[in-house]
Amino acid sequence: MTDAEILKANENERQSVECWTRVMGYFRPYSHFNKGKKSEFEERQWFVEEKACCSCEIKAA
Repeated sequence: MTDAEILKANENERQSVECWTRVMGYFRPYSHFNKGKKSEFEERQWFVEEKACCSCEIKAA
C-alpha cells in the first residue's frame, strides 16, 4: 500500500492536532488567534538552530 492509501484507510481513526505557539511571553493555541495574528504566524520565518550556529562560526572565522 502507498502512504496515501494507508492514510485514506485510517482516516476515521485520525485525531486532530492543535498547534500552540508562544506569543508575547505566553503560549496560546493557534485556533484562538484572530485574523491578524494568524496572518503574522503564517509570515514567520523558521530556522534550524544548527544551521544558525554553523553560519555564526563561519562568519567569525
